[in-house]
Amino acid sequence: MPSAEATLHAVKAIRRFTVRTVLPEQLQPLHELALNLRWSWHPETRDLFRSVDPDVWAATGEDPVRLLGEVPAARLAALAADRRFLRRLGDLADDLREYLAGPRWYQGAGQQAAAPLPAAIAYFSPEYGIAAALPQYSGGLGILAGDHLKAASDLGVPVIGVGLFYRHGYFRQSLDRDGWQQERYPLLDPDELAVTLLREADGTPGRVDLALPGGRVLAAHIWKAQVGRVPLLLLDSGIEANSPAERDVTDRLYGGGSEHRLLQEMLLGIGGVRAVRAYQRLTGHPAPEVFHTNEGHAGFLGVERIRELVADTGLDFAAALEAVRAGTLFTTHTPVPAGIDRFDRELVARHFAGDAALPGVPVEQVLALGAETWRGGDPKLFNMAAMGLRLAQRANGVSTLHGEVSRSMFNGLWPGFDATDVPITSVTNGVHAATWIDPAVVRLGSTEIGADRAEEAMSTGETQRWTGLERIGNAEVWDLRRTLRSQLVDEVRHRLRASWRQRGAGEAELGWVSSVLDPDVLTIGFARRVPSYKRLTLMLRDQQRLRALLLHPTRPVQIVVAGKAHPADDGGKRLIQQMVAFADDPAVRHRIVFLPDYDMAMAQHLYPGCDVWLNNPLRPLEACGTSGMKAALNGCLNLSVLDGWWDEWFDGQNGWAIPTADTGEGVLDPDSREAERRDDIEAAALYDLIEEQVATRFYDRGSDGLPHRWIAMVRHTLVTLGPKVLAGRMVREYVERLYAPAALAQRELAGTGSFRAAHELAAWKAKVREAWPVVRVEHVEADCPDEAQELGSALALRVQVALGPLEPADVEVQVVSGRVDESDRISDACLLALKPVGGPDLDGRTRYEGSLELCRTGPFGYTVRVLPAHPRLASPAEPGLVALPAEVPGMDAGLLR
Repeated sequence: MPSAEATLHAVKAIRRFTVRTVLPEQLQPLHELALNLRWSWHPETRDLFRSVDPDVWAATGEDPVRLLGEVPAARLAALAADRRFLRRLGDLADDLREYLAGPRWYQGAGQQAAAPLPAAIAYFSPEYGIAAALPQYSGGLGILAGDHLKAASDLGVPVIGVGLFYRHGYFRQSLDRDGWQQERYPLLDPDELAVTLLREADGTPGRVDLALPGGRVLAAHIWKAQVGRVPLLLLDSGIEANSPAERDVTDRLYGGGSEHRLLQEMLLGIGGVRAVRAYQRLTGHPAPEVFHTNEGHAGFLGVERIRELVADTGLDFAAALEAVRAGTLFTTHTPVPAGIDRFDRELVARHFAGDAALPGVPVEQVLALGAETWRGGDPKLFNMAAMGLRLAQRANGVSTLHGEVSRSMFNGLWPGFDATDVPITSVTNGVHAATWIDPAVVRLGSTEIGADRAEEAMSTGETQRWTGLERIGNAEVWDLRRTLRSQLVDEVRHRLRASWRQRGAGEAELGWVSSVLDPDVLTIGFARRVPSYKRLTLMLRDQQRLRALLLHPTRPVQIVVAGKAHPADDGGKRLIQQMVAFADDPAVRHRIVFLPDYDMAMAQHLYPGCDVWLNNPLRPLEACGTSGMKAALNGCLNLSVLDGWWDEWFDGQNGWAIPTADTGEGVLDPDSREAERRDDIEAAALYDLIEEQVATRFYDRGSDGLPHRWIAMVRHTLVTLGPKVLAGRMVREYVERLYAPAALAQRELAGTGSFRAAHELAAWKAKVREAWPVVRVEHVEADCPDEAQELGSALALRVQVALGPLEPADVEVQVVSGRVDESDRISDACLLALKPVGGPDLDGRTRYEGSLELCRTGPFGYTVRVLPAHPRLASPAEPGLVALPAEVPGMDAGLLR
């Protein structure tokens, strides 16, 4: 019979909660500092928490909230009597309050702007990577969202973040003895995190409710994380008011089946708007004028805002849609259709009809927003990206190349237009310098440009070059690089030992770990998610060649690899297993390691400690690839395929470009035979680059023992690339190019609250759509002899256009001209608007005229098109309507050679 003690050990608690430490009154500002996540990027505040108790600080994963819950009472009493500590505490508390209240870049920009900048911007994302201590992210999308909020805070941009609170986060990764990925989902207790519950005036938790089919209700509480000046609202369905099924909606990030995922996205979009309204009501925060959806996951926010306008102002659906679109920005992050969330149309219909319907928003209208109406689309599916684009007047990709890819990928939403005309721009991502630059790098830069200027340069990105860094001596740069490499070696050994213990190894088996890596050997880093297109195992294509690089007698290379595969992606797990099997080989395990459980804490050691950051995706499947930006900020050189941001900013002196075997036939299936052939070719190019250029330059030392040419590349990277890759630069672009115009458009459609302009725009679009089938180009004439034309000469064009019931003011007739290829396709096009001459003739045709200057030599051509025109359109392509000439008399003169 089991003993009483054994029985007690088996008893499980029926309820779990956290008992928090009561701080002495003198130490109360520690709570204020701990609950504002600015500590995660403010070194002085982190140093203060470390000094509270260095051992507990390390044991709690450098988490101030957990630190304050576990530090011994005697230590707190001693600190309360420590005048030096209290002075530091008071100074940092004052510094935080000044940071939160003082004017910053946005306030100054607002004073100089022609129109008021947005009073507030709501930013929606399914994940946020703010700090390792708040694990609500899986990879690049979440880290980007976290950096966006931090940069907005530093710049004073009035952003409200909106997301979900996942009780189990993403997952914790470990390996079994065979190198197969294992997942753990530890429960996150909000009381142990830097979040507070949004409460009503009477103290009850703030709550949002969503109606579900069958009379069910999905309820959620709202946790607030304070990210500097930016509130981040996180919706949590794990509350007693819900049934078990609804309670699990926010159980984990990117988990569950299709309906589970749909409910998450409905809660994020619809519930997120309601959470913002609750926050406005309870705090007096200004209402957002712009809503920014980071990927399609939050697309339903537009549907909820339409419901609001219909209910609050009496607008019909069409006018409400125009008002919502004007103030909405959609950012796409995926370069392939397979990366887009798509749901069964009937599943979506069930959740927006009957007792689950949104009043004033017919289910047919919701379904139309996500319909795949283009050629090749699936009429049975609801496409979240299509809805996001239809609900947003402005859209962007996240690098110049990704903007081009996105315009091609979504071209079907604008039939009749070339991809270049698709109204999707690009804002290249950036990274938050204060989060990702090692403090030692900041200190070195501050010696030449000053601490204040260094902080301003990192947060705003206003300067084109980080001038002053050129004066840092070669010896100082190289000493810093070796110090950072040594820190990484220590971290790798610590993590590798812990990983092998988890895999079942005994301490006696692990003596070799103490000799893993060498602080004087060229160190390459590769860390990211593990979908097939990122090609984790490209370096393994020729294992004999890789071994030769690792074990070279005079120019050895060492590689640190990390990454997580999605729990449902067995293909990605097999790639990890292959990498681990290679790294486990005793012959090379001192030169290559795989570290499990890649997260922000690990990344903050990897980026500074590596000499080279490797990225070898299957081009053009990397939308941006911000990990290389973080590495560059620390003086790490990039070795990458020309994809994402590297395609844009590689200059030949800041790293190396891996040649690609691109066939020019579009995106390849990563598992296809053609992709296999490309892998072989590009892997060989990678080996050649490392051996003949990268390693050669790293080990090419002068008489003083320094690699002067390598150091020159490091310095060039910091000076010229540093300002470009900043999240501060990125957020400034969003404000100036997208947020401010969206706010202005929203105000114009809203007017003083009557939304008269929204009514008029909706009515005009309806009129144009109805009339468009009869709009056509009927005749084109040009004074053009048969022989070649001289540069600088001009053609007089006369065009007859049938407009049906439309007026000339409703359209713009354009000449599109430029170079032509052998198929007469126009490239590098120039646009010329023709002017109407007189009224319609007896046949109802309107004549347009203009003079086309021949400004280019070589094969040259033109065509004519008709587009809708209205002053409130953000782009002529916005309505998706265009009339092009068919067999038009005189068009044989449209090609000039």
